[in-house]
Amino acid sequence: MKTPFLLIVASLFLSVSCSKHTVPSSAGKETTPGAVNIPSAPCIVYKTKKDYSKYVPVGLSEDKSRITSFPGVLDLKRDGKFTYPTPLVSGYLLDNRGIGPDVAFLEITYEEYNSSDQSPQASDLFGKLLEKDPLLEMYRCGNVGDYTDIVGQLNEIIRSGKLGNCIRLK
Repeated sequence: MKTPFLLIVASLFLSVSCSKHTVPSSAGKETTPGAVNIPSAPCIVYKTKKDYSKYVPVGLSEDKSRITSFPGVLDLKRDGKFTYPTPLVSGYLLDNRGIGPDVAFLEITYEEYNSSDQSPQASDLFGKLLEKDPLLEMYRCGNVGDYTDIVGQLNEIIRSGKLGNCIRLK
């Protein structure tokens, strides 16, 4: 008697969980909820007050009184290359590190930071901040995997004045 009941429950569960629902992504493509975009990192486009592109980014608390996140010395490279932001038109940058609106920059370059034998402590880094509020603008334009030619497509979005269609983070 329990077997038919379990089969009915299992089939209902499968029919609901396997149904396909689509929602528009912020880049204008349709995605399936829960689907994994490869790579699925957020596509962050930003502009800073000065050129901080060679300096190590860290995350600050909301009140900017402490460092909440920072990279390990081995985290600044991917495939043997430093993860500097990619320059875009009009002074915008494409993030390659995983920064957010709470970003700040250290007075330490990627090369200097990477040459250390061990990762520093957050308390040691706070006194080495160049700028606690470096951002002029920041947007999330979908995910990196939403693009086939990310630099070309983002440059076109910026040139055409459509950056405002992305989610403004700052």
